[in-house]
Amino acid sequence: MKLERAATELPAHGWQLLPLRFHRLDADSLVLTNLVGEHVFVTPGELASVVDGTCADQGLLARLRAAHLIQVPGERLPVELLAIKLRTRMRRLPDSTGLHIFVVTLRCEHTCRYCQVSRQSAAKNEFDMTEQTARRALELAFRSPSPHLKIEFQGGEPLLNFPLVRWITAEANRMNKEHGKDLEFVIATNLALLDEEILGFCAGEQIHISTSLDGPQDLHNGNRRRPGRDSWQQAVTGIRRVQERLGADQVSALMTTTEASLGRAAEIIDTYAGLGLRGVFLRPVSPYGFALRGRGGANYDVGRWLEFYAAGLDRIVELNRQGVPMVEMYASIIAKKMLTNADPGYVDLTSPAGIGIGALVYNYDGDIYASDEGRMLAEMGDRTFRLGTVHDSSYADIMLSDALLNPLTESITLSAPMCATCAFEPYCGADPVFHHATMGDFTGHKALSAFCQRNMGVFTLLLRKMRDDPYFRDLMWRWAQ
Repeated sequence: MKLERAATELPAHGWQLLPLRFHRLDADSLVLTNLVGEHVFVTPGELASVVDGTCADQGLLARLRAAHLIQVPGERLPVELLAIKLRTRMRRLPDSTGLHIFVVTLRCEHTCRYCQVSRQSAAKNEFDMTEQTARRALELAFRSPSPHLKIEFQGGEPLLNFPLVRWITAEANRMNKEHGKDLEFVIATNLALLDEEILGFCAGEQIHISTSLDGPQDLHNGNRRRPGRDSWQQAVTGIRRVQERLGADQVSALMTTTEASLGRAAEIIDTYAGLGLRGVFLRPVSPYGFALRGRGGANYDVGRWLEFYAAGLDRIVELNRQGVPMVEMYASIIAKKMLTNADPGYVDLTSPAGIGIGALVYNYDGDIYASDEGRMLAEMGDRTFRLGTVHDSSYADIMLSDALLNPLTESITLSAPMCATCAFEPYCGADPVFHHATMGDFTGHKALSAFCQRNMGVFTLLLRKMRDDPYFRDLMWRWAQ
Protein backbone atom coordinates (compact mmCIF):
# COMPACT_ATOMS: atom_id res chain seq x y z
CA MET A 1 0.00 0.00 0.00
CA LYS A 2 1.29 3.46 -0.89
CA LEU A 3 1.82 5.69 2.11
CA GLU A 4 -0.49 8.34 0.62
CA ARG A 5 -3.35 5.84 0.70
CA ALA A 6 -2.54 4.80 4.25
CA ALA A 7 -3.19 8.31 5.60
CA THR A 8 -6.64 8.73 7.17
CA GLU A 9 -8.23 12.13 6.55
CA LEU A 10 -10.28 13.87 9.21
CA PRO A 11 -11.28 16.96 7.24
CA ALA A 12 -13.27 18.65 9.98
CA HIS A 13 -10.44 18.76 12.46
CA GLY A 14 -7.61 20.54 10.69
CA TRP A 15 -5.19 17.61 10.52
CA GLN A 16 -4.86 14.12 9.11
CA LEU A 17 -3.69 11.05 10.94
CA LEU A 18 -0.75 9.38 9.25
CA PRO A 19 -0.14 5.63 9.78
CA LEU A 20 0.41 5.09 13.49
CA ARG A 21 0.31 2.30 16.03
CA PHE A 22 0.18 2.51 19.81
CA HIS A 23 1.14 0.42 22.81
CA ARG A 24 0.09 0.90 26.42
CA LEU A 25 3.19 1.30 28.56
CA ASP A 26 1.17 1.50 31.79
CA ALA A 27 -2.28 2.62 32.96
CA ASP A 28 -1.91 6.29 32.02
CA SER A 29 0.73 6.26 29.29
CA LEU A 30 0.85 5.17 25.66
CA VAL A 31 3.61 5.28 23.07
CA LEU A 32 2.67 6.13 19.49
CA THR A 33 4.99 5.02 16.69
CA ASN A 34 5.07 5.67 12.97
CA LEU A 35 6.25 3.35 10.20
CA VAL A 36 9.93 3.98 10.93
CA GLY A 37 9.77 3.98 14.74
CA GLU A 38 9.70 7.69 15.57
CA HIS A 39 7.68 7.84 18.76
CA VAL A 40 5.72 10.15 21.05
CA PHE A 41 4.46 9.49 24.57
CA VAL A 42 0.83 10.45 25.20
CA THR A 43 -1.97 9.71 27.65
CA PRO A 44 -5.04 7.76 26.53
CA GLY A 45 -7.07 10.97 26.80
CA GLU A 46 -4.64 12.87 24.60
CA LEU A 47 -4.81 10.18 21.92
CA ALA A 48 -8.61 10.21 22.06
CA SER A 49 -8.68 13.99 21.62
CA VAL A 50 -6.40 13.78 18.59
CA VAL A 51 -8.51 11.07 16.99
CA ASP A 52 -11.86 12.79 17.62
CA GLY A 53 -10.54 16.23 16.62
CA THR A 54 -10.97 18.02 19.94
CA CYS A 55 -7.27 18.39 20.84
CA ALA A 56 -6.36 22.02 21.58
CA ASP A 57 -2.85 21.30 22.94
CA GLN A 58 -0.65 22.96 20.34
CA GLY A 59 2.48 21.53 21.94
CA LEU A 60 1.18 17.98 21.57
CA LEU A 61 0.07 18.61 18.00
CA ALA A 62 3.51 20.02 17.19
CA ARG A 63 5.21 16.92 18.63
CA LEU A 64 2.92 14.62 16.66
CA ARG A 65 3.53 16.58 13.49
CA ALA A 66 7.31 16.55 14.02
CA ALA A 67 7.15 12.74 14.40
CA HIS A 68 5.14 12.42 11.16
CA LEU A 69 2.11 11.08 13.01
CA ILE A 70 -0.21 13.82 11.78
CA GLN A 71 -0.11 16.32 8.94
CA VAL A 72 -2.00 19.38 7.77
CA PRO A 73 -4.47 18.49 5.01
CA GLY A 74 -2.89 18.90 1.61
CA GLU A 75 0.69 18.51 2.87
CA ARG A 76 2.80 15.95 1.05
CA LEU A 77 6.19 16.50 2.69
CA PRO A 78 5.54 14.33 5.80
CA VAL A 79 4.41 11.39 3.66
CA GLU A 80 7.38 11.81 1.33
CA LEU A 81 9.77 11.96 4.29
CA LEU A 82 8.26 8.78 5.73
CA ALA A 83 8.71 7.05 2.38
CA ILE A 84 12.36 8.18 2.19
CA LYS A 85 13.06 7.02 5.73
CA LEU A 86 11.43 3.65 5.11
CA ARG A 87 13.50 3.16 1.95
CA THR A 88 16.62 4.15 3.90
CA ARG A 89 15.88 1.50 6.50
CA MET A 90 15.69 -1.10 3.75
CA ARG A 91 18.85 -0.01 1.94
CA ARG A 92 20.85 -2.92 3.38
CA LEU A 93 18.82 -5.47 1.40
CA PRO A 94 20.53 -5.09 -2.02
CA ASP A 95 23.93 -5.63 -0.37
CA SER A 96 22.81 -9.09 0.80
CA THR A 97 25.05 -11.31 2.90
CA GLY A 98 27.90 -9.69 4.78
CA LEU A 99 28.54 -12.25 7.54
CA HIS A 100 30.00 -15.62 6.55
CA ILE A 101 30.49 -18.14 9.35
CA PHE A 102 33.03 -20.91 8.83
CA VAL A 103 32.57 -23.86 11.20
CA VAL A 104 36.14 -25.10 10.92
CA THR A 105 35.65 -27.95 13.41
CA LEU A 106 33.09 -29.51 15.70
CA ARG A 107 35.81 -30.53 18.13
CA CYS A 108 35.85 -28.85 21.53
CA GLU A 109 37.61 -29.45 24.83
CA HIS A 110 34.74 -27.80 26.78
CA THR A 111 31.44 -29.47 27.69
CA CYS A 112 29.24 -26.43 28.23
CA ARG A 113 25.87 -27.30 29.74
CA TYR A 114 23.92 -25.13 27.26
CA CYS A 115 25.99 -25.92 24.15
CA GLN A 116 23.81 -25.51 21.06
CA VAL A 117 25.81 -27.81 18.79
CA SER A 118 26.77 -31.47 18.76
CA ARG A 119 30.33 -31.02 19.91
CA GLN A 120 32.89 -33.75 19.37
CA SER A 121 35.91 -34.71 21.42
CA ALA A 122 39.17 -32.93 20.72
CA ALA A 123 40.69 -36.12 19.24
CA LYS A 124 38.13 -36.65 16.44
CA ASN A 125 39.68 -34.72 13.56
CA GLU A 126 37.24 -36.23 11.05
CA PHE A 127 34.98 -33.38 12.16
CA ASP A 128 37.43 -30.76 10.81
CA MET A 129 36.77 -28.69 7.68
CA THR A 130 39.24 -29.36 4.87
CA GLU A 131 41.05 -26.84 2.66
CA GLN A 132 39.05 -28.04 -0.35
CA THR A 133 35.76 -27.33 1.44
CA ALA A 134 37.04 -24.01 2.75
CA ARG A 135 38.18 -22.88 -0.71
CA ARG A 136 34.77 -23.56 -2.22
CA ALA A 137 33.08 -21.77 0.70
CA LEU A 138 35.29 -18.73 0.11
CA GLU A 139 34.40 -18.71 -3.57
CA LEU A 140 30.71 -18.58 -2.62
CA ALA A 141 31.28 -15.92 0.05
CA PHE A 142 32.98 -13.61 -2.44
CA ARG A 143 30.00 -13.96 -4.78
CA SER A 144 27.98 -11.88 -2.32
CA PRO A 145 27.31 -8.36 -3.63
CA SER A 146 28.00 -6.94 -0.17
CA PRO A 147 30.94 -4.50 -0.16
CA HIS A 148 31.71 -5.66 3.39
CA LEU A 149 32.61 -9.25 4.24
CA LYS A 150 33.08 -10.52 7.76
CA ILE A 151 34.48 -14.03 8.04
CA GLU A 152 33.84 -15.50 11.47
CA PHE A 153 35.54 -18.71 12.58
CA GLN A 154 33.40 -20.90 14.82
CA GLY A 155 33.33 -24.42 16.15
CA GLY A 156 33.37 -26.39 18.35
CA GLU A 157 36.55 -24.61 19.30
CA PRO A 158 38.07 -23.17 16.11
CA LEU A 159 41.57 -22.96 17.57
CA LEU A 160 41.67 -26.76 17.51
CA ASN A 161 41.92 -26.36 13.74
CA PHE A 162 44.10 -23.26 13.79
CA PRO A 163 46.11 -24.23 10.68
CA LEU A 164 42.91 -23.97 8.63
CA VAL A 165 42.03 -20.62 10.26
CA ARG A 166 45.43 -19.34 9.13
CA TRP A 167 44.96 -20.80 5.63
CA ILE A 168 41.47 -19.33 5.15
CA THR A 169 42.66 -15.91 6.27
CA ALA A 170 45.54 -15.94 3.80
CA GLU A 171 43.37 -17.25 0.97
CA ALA A 172 40.63 -14.68 1.65
CA ASN A 173 43.17 -11.86 1.61
CA ARG A 174 44.57 -13.19 -1.67
CA MET A 175 41.10 -13.38 -3.26
CA ASN A 176 40.22 -9.94 -1.99
CA LYS A 177 42.98 -8.35 -4.08
CA GLU A 178 40.65 -8.96 -7.02
CA HIS A 179 37.35 -8.13 -5.30
CA GLY A 180 38.40 -5.14 -3.17
CA LYS A 181 35.89 -5.68 -0.37
CA ASP A 182 36.08 -4.34 3.17
CA LEU A 183 37.27 -7.59 4.75
CA GLU A 184 37.45 -8.45 8.43
CA PHE A 185 37.93 -11.58 10.50
CA VAL A 186 36.59 -12.75 13.85
CA ILE A 187 37.52 -15.83 15.87
CA ALA A 188 34.86 -17.03 18.33
CA THR A 189 36.91 -18.90 20.90
CA ASN A 190 36.86 -19.91 24.56
CA LEU A 191 40.53 -18.73 24.70
CA ALA A 192 41.77 -21.87 26.49
CA LEU A 193 44.15 -22.69 23.61
CA LEU A 194 45.42 -19.14 23.08
CA ASP A 195 49.22 -18.98 22.76
CA GLU A 196 51.87 -16.58 21.49
CA GLU A 197 51.72 -17.93 17.94
CA ILE A 198 47.97 -17.34 17.74
CA LEU A 199 48.25 -13.93 19.38
CA GLY A 200 50.93 -12.86 16.94
CA PHE A 201 48.85 -14.05 14.01
CA CYS A 202 45.78 -12.16 15.25
CA ALA A 203 47.83 -9.03 15.79
CA GLY A 204 49.27 -9.20 12.30
CA GLU A 205 45.90 -9.77 10.63
CA GLN A 206 43.94 -7.42 12.95
CA ILE A 207 41.58 -10.23 13.89
CA HIS A 208 38.86 -9.54 16.44
CA ILE A 209 38.37 -12.04 19.26
CA SER A 210 34.90 -12.95 20.49
CA THR A 211 34.67 -15.08 23.61
CA SER A 212 32.24 -16.22 26.28
CA LEU A 213 32.16 -15.00 29.85
CA ASP A 214 29.18 -15.93 31.97
CA GLY A 215 30.15 -13.88 35.02
CA PRO A 216 31.92 -14.71 38.28
CA GLN A 217 34.21 -17.72 38.51
CA ASP A 218 31.79 -20.15 40.13
CA LEU A 219 28.96 -19.31 37.72
CA HIS A 220 31.14 -19.46 34.62
CA ASN A 221 32.81 -22.74 35.60
CA GLY A 222 29.45 -24.27 36.45
CA ASN A 223 28.12 -23.41 33.00
CA ARG A 224 31.27 -23.94 30.93
CA ARG A 225 33.04 -27.09 32.02
CA ARG A 226 36.42 -28.36 30.94
CA PRO A 227 39.10 -30.68 32.34
CA GLY A 228 40.84 -28.94 35.21
CA ARG A 229 37.76 -26.87 36.04
CA ASP A 230 39.65 -23.75 35.00
CA SER A 231 37.48 -22.38 32.18
CA TRP A 232 37.01 -19.03 33.92
CA GLN A 233 40.70 -18.56 34.61
CA GLN A 234 41.57 -19.47 31.04
CA ALA A 235 39.00 -17.00 29.70
CA VAL A 236 40.06 -14.16 31.99
CA THR A 237 43.75 -14.72 31.30
CA GLY A 238 43.04 -14.84 27.57
CA ILE A 239 40.98 -11.64 27.63
CA ARG A 240 43.78 -9.79 29.40
CA ARG A 241 46.41 -11.10 26.98
CA VAL A 242 44.34 -10.01 23.97
CA GLN A 243 43.74 -6.59 25.51
CA GLU A 244 47.45 -6.10 26.13
CA ARG A 245 48.63 -7.42 22.75
CA LEU A 246 45.85 -6.47 20.33
CA GLY A 247 44.10 -3.62 22.14
CA ALA A 248 41.07 -3.29 24.39
CA ASP A 249 38.71 -2.90 21.43
CA GLN A 250 39.84 -6.17 19.80
CA VAL A 251 38.11 -8.48 22.26
CA SER A 252 34.47 -8.76 23.24
CA ALA A 253 32.55 -11.26 25.33
CA LEU A 254 29.07 -12.76 25.38
CA MET A 255 27.22 -14.23 28.33
CA THR A 256 24.43 -16.78 28.32
CA THR A 257 21.75 -16.64 31.00
CA THR A 258 21.17 -19.95 32.73
CA GLU A 259 18.90 -20.55 35.69
CA ALA A 260 21.97 -20.16 37.90
CA SER A 261 22.50 -16.64 36.51
CA LEU A 262 19.13 -15.33 37.72
CA GLY A 263 19.51 -13.04 40.71
CA ARG A 264 23.19 -12.41 39.92
CA ALA A 265 22.92 -9.75 37.22
CA ALA A 266 24.92 -7.12 39.14
CA GLU A 267 27.74 -9.60 39.84
CA ILE A 268 27.92 -10.50 36.15
CA ILE A 269 28.07 -6.85 35.09
CA ASP A 270 30.73 -6.09 37.70
CA THR A 271 32.84 -9.01 36.44
CA TYR A 272 32.83 -7.46 32.97
CA ALA A 273 33.61 -4.01 34.32
CA GLY A 274 36.47 -5.39 36.41
CA LEU A 275 38.07 -6.78 33.26
CA GLY A 276 37.75 -3.49 31.39
CA LEU A 277 35.09 -4.90 29.06
CA ARG A 278 32.84 -2.01 28.11
CA GLY A 279 29.98 -4.02 26.64
CA VAL A 280 27.88 -6.96 27.75
CA PHE A 281 25.17 -8.79 25.82
CA LEU A 282 22.55 -10.10 28.24
CA ARG A 283 21.10 -12.98 26.25
CA PRO A 284 18.89 -15.94 27.14
CA VAL A 285 19.57 -19.60 26.43
CA SER A 286 18.58 -20.58 22.89
CA PRO A 287 16.22 -23.56 22.46
CA TYR A 288 18.64 -25.77 20.55
CA GLY A 289 21.08 -28.60 21.15
CA PHE A 290 22.17 -29.54 24.67
CA ALA A 291 20.36 -26.47 26.06
CA LEU A 292 17.09 -28.41 25.74
CA ARG A 293 18.22 -31.11 28.14
CA GLY A 294 17.12 -30.91 31.74
CA ARG A 295 20.57 -29.77 32.85
CA GLY A 296 20.99 -27.25 30.05
CA GLY A 297 20.20 -24.26 32.24
CA ALA A 298 17.07 -23.17 30.39
CA ASN A 299 14.60 -23.89 33.21
CA TYR A 300 13.14 -20.38 33.43
CA ASP A 301 10.40 -18.46 31.64
CA VAL A 302 10.42 -15.12 29.81
CA GLY A 303 9.20 -13.25 32.88
CA ARG A 304 12.14 -14.35 35.00
CA TRP A 305 14.60 -13.49 32.22
CA LEU A 306 13.08 -10.01 31.87
CA GLU A 307 13.55 -9.45 35.61
CA PHE A 308 17.18 -10.48 35.20
CA TYR A 309 17.59 -8.19 32.19
CA ALA A 310 16.07 -5.22 34.03
CA ALA A 311 18.38 -5.76 37.00
CA GLY A 312 21.41 -5.97 34.70
CA LEU A 313 20.39 -2.82 32.86
CA ASP A 314 19.94 -0.96 36.15
CA ARG A 315 23.47 -1.93 37.20
CA ILE A 316 24.88 -0.78 33.84
CA VAL A 317 23.13 2.58 34.18
CA GLU A 318 24.45 2.92 37.73
CA LEU A 319 28.02 2.28 36.56
CA ASN A 320 27.65 4.90 33.83
CA ARG A 321 26.43 7.42 36.39
CA GLN A 322 29.58 6.64 38.39
CA GLY A 323 31.76 7.39 35.38
CA VAL A 324 32.38 3.77 34.31
CA PRO A 325 31.35 3.50 30.64
CA MET A 326 29.40 0.32 29.95
CA VAL A 327 26.98 -0.66 27.18
CA GLU A 328 24.27 -3.29 27.15
CA MET A 329 24.69 -4.44 23.58
CA TYR A 330 21.11 -5.52 22.88
CA ALA A 331 19.81 -2.17 24.15
CA SER A 332 22.34 -0.36 21.95
CA ILE A 333 21.07 -2.20 18.86
CA ILE A 334 17.50 -1.27 19.77
CA ALA A 335 18.55 2.32 20.49
CA LYS A 336 19.75 2.69 16.91
CA LYS A 337 16.37 1.51 15.67
CA MET A 338 14.39 3.67 18.11
CA LEU A 339 16.36 6.91 17.83
CA THR A 340 17.96 6.93 14.38
CA ASN A 341 17.05 5.95 10.86
CA ALA A 342 19.88 3.43 10.72
CA ASP A 343 19.32 -0.31 10.75
CA PRO A 344 22.27 -2.04 12.40
CA GLY A 345 21.38 -5.28 10.58
CA TYR A 346 21.31 -7.45 13.68
CA VAL A 347 19.99 -10.76 12.33
CA ASP A 348 17.28 -11.32 14.97
CA LEU A 349 15.87 -7.79 14.61
CA THR A 350 15.50 -7.40 10.87
CA SER A 351 12.58 -7.64 8.46
CA PRO A 352 12.69 -9.65 6.34
CA ALA A 353 14.62 -11.98 8.61
CA GLY A 354 18.40 -11.95 8.50
CA ILE A 355 18.72 -15.64 7.69
CA GLY A 356 20.67 -16.18 4.48
CA ILE A 357 20.62 -12.52 3.44
CA GLY A 358 22.29 -11.42 6.66
CA ALA A 359 24.48 -14.42 7.35
CA LEU A 360 25.44 -17.76 5.81
CA VAL A 361 26.97 -20.67 7.66
CA TYR A 362 29.39 -23.12 6.05
CA ASN A 363 29.54 -26.28 8.14
CA TYR A 364 32.71 -28.35 8.51
CA ASP A 365 31.34 -30.91 5.99
CA GLY A 366 30.39 -28.30 3.38
CA ASP A 367 26.69 -28.08 4.12
CA ILE A 368 25.36 -24.52 3.96
CA TYR A 369 22.77 -23.16 6.40
CA ALA A 370 20.70 -20.00 6.53
CA SER A 371 21.82 -19.31 10.10
CA ASP A 372 23.83 -20.80 12.93
CA GLU A 373 20.56 -21.78 14.62
CA GLY A 374 19.53 -23.55 11.41
CA ARG A 375 22.74 -25.56 11.62
CA MET A 376 21.93 -26.42 15.22
CA LEU A 377 18.52 -27.71 14.18
CA ALA A 378 20.21 -29.89 11.56
CA GLU A 379 22.39 -31.42 14.25
CA MET A 380 19.10 -32.30 15.99
CA GLY A 381 17.81 -33.97 12.81
CA ASP A 382 15.81 -31.10 11.27
CA ARG A 383 17.41 -29.93 8.00
CA THR A 384 14.74 -27.37 7.10
CA PHE A 385 17.26 -24.52 6.86
CA ARG A 386 19.92 -26.40 4.90
CA LEU A 387 20.36 -24.42 1.66
CA GLY A 388 22.77 -26.68 -0.17
CA THR A 389 26.40 -27.71 -0.10
CA VAL A 390 29.61 -26.00 -1.18
CA HIS A 391 30.51 -29.07 -3.22
CA ASP A 392 27.72 -28.88 -5.81
CA SER A 393 25.53 -25.79 -5.15
CA SER A 394 25.95 -22.54 -7.03
CA TYR A 395 25.44 -19.14 -5.42
CA ALA A 396 22.12 -18.84 -7.27
CA ASP A 397 21.07 -22.30 -6.05
CA ILE A 398 21.62 -21.19 -2.47
CA MET A 399 20.10 -17.71 -2.56
CA LEU A 400 17.07 -18.68 -4.66
CA SER A 401 16.29 -21.94 -2.88
CA ASP A 402 12.82 -22.54 -1.46
CA ALA A 403 14.53 -23.34 1.85
CA LEU A 404 15.53 -19.66 2.03
CA LEU A 405 12.83 -17.81 0.12
CA ASN A 406 9.86 -19.46 1.87
CA PRO A 407 10.84 -18.40 5.42
CA LEU A 408 11.97 -14.98 4.18
CA THR A 409 8.58 -14.38 2.58
CA GLU A 410 6.81 -15.24 5.81
CA SER A 411 9.15 -13.08 7.91
CA ILE A 412 8.19 -9.64 6.56
CA THR A 413 6.81 -7.99 9.68
CA LEU A 414 4.95 -5.26 7.81
CA SER A 415 2.53 -7.96 6.61
CA ALA A 416 2.80 -10.68 9.28
CA PRO A 417 -0.26 -11.26 11.49
CA MET A 418 -0.05 -9.21 14.72
CA CYS A 419 3.32 -7.76 13.68
CA ALA A 420 1.78 -5.40 11.13
CA THR A 421 -0.35 -3.69 13.79
CA CYS A 422 2.24 -3.76 16.59
CA ALA A 423 3.69 -0.43 17.75
CA PHE A 424 7.07 -2.14 18.15
CA GLU A 425 7.24 -3.47 14.57
CA PRO A 426 9.86 -0.86 13.48
CA TYR A 427 12.19 -1.97 16.28
CA CYS A 428 11.62 -5.70 16.02
CA GLY A 429 12.26 -8.41 13.47
CA ALA A 430 11.37 -11.96 12.65
CA ASP A 431 13.01 -15.21 13.66
CA PRO A 432 11.59 -18.00 11.49
CA VAL A 433 14.14 -20.50 12.79
CA PHE A 434 13.05 -19.93 16.40
CA HIS A 435 9.37 -20.12 15.52
CA HIS A 436 9.86 -23.23 13.40
CA ALA A 437 11.75 -24.88 16.25
CA THR A 438 9.25 -23.92 18.96
CA MET A 439 5.93 -23.68 17.11
CA GLY A 440 6.27 -25.66 13.91
CA ASP A 441 5.92 -22.84 11.36
CA PHE A 442 7.99 -19.88 10.18
CA THR A 443 5.65 -17.12 11.38
CA GLY A 444 4.56 -18.48 14.75
CA HIS A 445 1.59 -17.52 16.88
CA LYS A 446 2.67 -14.11 18.11
CA ALA A 447 0.41 -14.09 21.17
CA LEU A 448 2.17 -17.22 22.44
CA SER A 449 5.66 -16.57 21.07
CA ALA A 450 8.49 -16.33 23.60
CA PHE A 451 10.41 -14.31 20.99
CA CYS A 452 7.63 -11.71 20.93
CA GLN A 453 7.10 -11.73 24.70
CA ARG A 454 10.80 -11.20 25.34
CA ASN A 455 11.22 -8.39 22.81
CA MET A 456 8.01 -6.62 23.77
CA GLY A 457 9.15 -6.75 27.37
CA VAL A 458 12.54 -5.24 26.51
CA PHE A 459 11.04 -2.53 24.27
CA THR A 460 8.51 -1.59 26.96
CA LEU A 461 11.24 -1.43 29.60
CA LEU A 462 13.50 0.78 27.48
CA LEU A 463 10.69 3.15 26.50
CA ARG A 464 9.48 3.53 30.10
CA LYS A 465 13.00 4.33 31.23
CA MET A 466 13.48 6.86 28.43
CA ARG A 467 10.15 8.48 29.30
CA ASP A 468 10.89 8.71 33.02
CA ASP A 469 14.66 9.27 33.17
CA PRO A 470 16.34 12.00 31.06
CA TYR A 471 19.76 10.53 31.92
CA PHE A 472 18.77 7.15 30.52
CA ARG A 473 17.39 8.73 27.36
CA ASP A 474 20.68 10.57 26.90
CA LEU A 475 22.52 7.27 27.48
CA MET A 476 20.43 5.58 24.80
CA TRP A 477 21.30 8.40 22.40
CA ARG A 478 24.98 7.80 23.10
CA TRP A 479 24.58 4.04 22.59
CA ALA A 480 22.79 4.70 19.29
CA GLN A 481 25.79 6.51 17.79
